[in-house]
Parts: sequence; structure tokens; C-alpha cells
Amino acid sequence: MAQPTLAVAPNRHIDLNTMARLLNDQKARAVDIIAGAAAIQCVDGRLVVQGTLPQLGSEGVTLTAGTYTLTDISLGGVGDKLGVPVAYLRRMASDNVALLDANVNGWLTHDERRFLVRCLHHDTAAAAPGDGVARAFLSDRFLRIDNLDVLMAALDGIRQAGVAVEVASCDLTERRMYVRFVSPEVQVMAPDLLRNYRSPFDGRRGSDLPVISGGFMLTNSETGFGRYTVAPWLRVEVCRNGQTVDRGVLSRTHIGSRITDTDGIINPSSQTMRTLLELITAQTTDAVRAYLDVDFVTRAVQELEKAASTPVAKPDDTIKMVSQKLRYTEEQQQGILAHFISSGDVSAGGVMQAVTSYGRSVADADAAYRMETTATQALHLAAAAA
Repeated sequence: MAQPTLAVAPNRHIDLNTMARLLNDQKARAVDIIAGAAAIQCVDGRLVVQGTLPQLGSEGVTLTAGTYTLTDISLGGVGDKLGVPVAYLRRMASDNVALLDANVNGWLTHDERRFLVRCLHHDTAAAAPGDGVARAFLSDRFLRIDNLDVLMAALDGIRQAGVAVEVASCDLTERRMYVRFVSPEVQVMAPDLLRNYRSPFDGRRGSDLPVISGGFMLTNSETGFGRYTVAPWLRVEVCRNGQTVDRGVLSRTHIGSRITDTDGIINPSSQTMRTLLELITAQTTDAVRAYLDVDFVTRAVQELEKAASTPVAKPDDTIKMVSQKLRYTEEQQQGILAHFISSGDVSAGGVMQAVTSYGRSVADADAAYRMETTATQALHLAAAAA
């Protein structure tokens, strides 16, 4: 099998400055709309929402209908809210746009609810049709906690905690923001866990650098894919692979009270956002103090070591079983097997490391997140199957 390599993809493995620049650009172009079903139409496969696009005329600025391209995410939101199978919507969007319009408009006609449509206006250089992109179609109870605000609040929490922290890597997708933090001051030796492991990327041996650093992962979704979370995260220094551990995840659900003002472009009240961001700052401070602790990391590593040394006699069968249990795709299963073979660690711990190193190597950051958050489950499944 080919030697595993690291993915170089847009918005994958980026630094903090690049992340901040991307989030600032998004925030400048973002528009959130609360609209009743009667104010929404699907025309030529795009969402047309009344009263959302500023237009300068002889009588000043008025709001006209905006036209927004449906992404796969917002199309899925339309299907979820209107009770139309998403696979059917995707087929119509691909093969019969007129039928897509008829179906969406037909169901909207019989709906009295209001929806939150999260859009991005095109920049001035955009050549794409319409006025922007509808990136999410959500309930009017969705609590908007934006990525940039979450990141700034979290950085403030880190500052208040007074612990040395570095940004390990950042990812940004249409679904989520991921920021991984690690502390160079919180490291433990893990010779038993890494004795037989070597990095599939450059061949360095875990026995030469048996060090695991403590950290945490910050995630948030602006488009309806889960809570804001702060979760403990460990990084293996010999290969820089990381994984979350199942201990004390802090989170905030994106559900609030319904917005009761009139339809149209909306902005959150300053008091509401201040309260939310103060909570995020406080939770991040608590997370830094709890997770970036040598005793915490030591206990987490010891729990992994209990199962990690179990030999894996039939890697093909074991990884197939793990993949089926954790719903990895066939491509992911094959990639994990390739990383397992390259690592040389024929144990349940080797399966865990293969899951994390494969996750680090893929271009899809959402898939990588699944690898990082299921690696511990993969370890215990592999050990139990031996």
C-alpha cells in the first residue's frame, strides 16, 4: 500500500491567523433572516426570500427580494423542515429543477411557520448567480452563536486561565469550526502505549519520543450541526495525531426561545450575546484548568493503556468489524488499514493510532473529526474482539 501522506486542502490544518481572517470575512458577508413560509419561494432551484437585499434608489435604501443558491446543507434543512426526503430533493436539484421548485413551493404554501435562513452575500468579485448563498435553513428557535464570537470568547477564557497554550491546528467547513489547543507544559510519558508505534508519515518511532501532550478541542456550528463544545484532546507528539477523550465535555445547545419580532433581517440583542459569550469564556477557563493538568492527562493515558496492548491477530477482520460498528465508509476502512500496516503496531492501540493518523491525513475535516472523536471507541472494540 502507498505511504500515507498529510492532506493539503483549503481550510484544513490552517493556523489561527488564517482562521480569524476567514471568519471575519464570513461575518462581514453574513445575513440572518427570519421569514414566514409565505415570504419564501424556490425559483430555478434557488431560494428567493422577500425583504432581504438592500437596494439604493431615489427614495433611499429599500429591502427587496434576495436570491440565494441552495447548498447541500441548506437543501437538507429544507427537506428536514418540510418533511421531504432529502435524497429526493437532491435528485430533483440535479435532474429536474422545475420539479424541485414545485415541490418546495407546494409545501411552503401549506406551512404557517417561520424559519431562520442563514445566508452569505457574494463579495463584489463573485460571478456566481444570485445575490448569495443560503448556507442553512433552520428553525426560528436556533440560537445563533457565531464562530468568530465563540473563538474570541474562548481565547479570552484561555488568557484568564493563565496556562501556556498553543493552537495546534484549525479546520473550517460548511458544517463546523474546529480549533485544537495544546499545552507544551502539560506532557506525560507513555512508553507502554507507544513502544511499538511508528509514525506512518515519516517513520519516527514512539519509543524515541513517547510523549503525549494535553489539550482541548473547541467546536461550533453555525449551520445546525451540533452544539458548541469544549472537549479534552490528547496529542501524540511523535506523529502529531490527536483524539478526544470521554471526560467532561462542556457544551451549549443552539436552541433558544423563538424570535418574536417581525420577519426580516435580524440581529441578536447585545445583552443576549454578552451573556452567552461570557458563559463560553467562563467554560473555556474551566476547561483549561481541568484538562490542562498533568494528573488529568496521566489518568486519561492510563485508561487507554489498559486496552492498548491487546494483540490484534487478524487486522483485516478486526478493522472491518470496527469500521462496521462505527459506521466508517469502505474508503475509510481501507485507509485505516493502510495506516495500521504502516505504523507497525499490531495491537488494539495500533488500531486506535491508525484511526487518528488516517483522520489527520484526510481532506475532509468533518470526517477527520469523526475519527478523532471515535478513536477511543475503536480501541476498545479492537481489544474486545481479540
